[in-house]
Amino acid sequence: MEEVKAKLSYHRIAPRKARLVAGLVRGKKVDEALAQLMFLGKRSAPAIAKLLKSALSNAKNNHKIDTEKTNLYIKEIKVDEGPSYKRWKPVWRGMAHPFKRRTSHITVVLSERKK
Repeated sequence: MEEVKAKLSYHRIAPRKARLVAGLVRGKKVDEALAQLMFLGKRSAPAIAKLLKSALSNAKNNHKIDTEKTNLYIKEIKVDEGPSYKRWKPVWRGMAHPFKRRTSHITVVLSERKK
């Protein structure tokens, strides 16, 4: 079976925080992962759940895979660092300190588990 991919680019959350959620669902069946993400209290969980649903739709529409009958699992989920927005925070005596607002590129690859 061919692999099904979906990608979310420029998501406004630090990759370090998104990797925590990605590590929880890596290697799981898609329905189990979606159930776990629904009740997870992390900010990146809804975005990763939406990305998984997008990958399921890609499997159904683009690759003509029956998603109810096949045994799809998350073969690979990868969180890469995107560009950082450079910002400044005003501090005492008219000075400013720089900080970065980090972004993430999240990629999901689904595959079918052999019986």
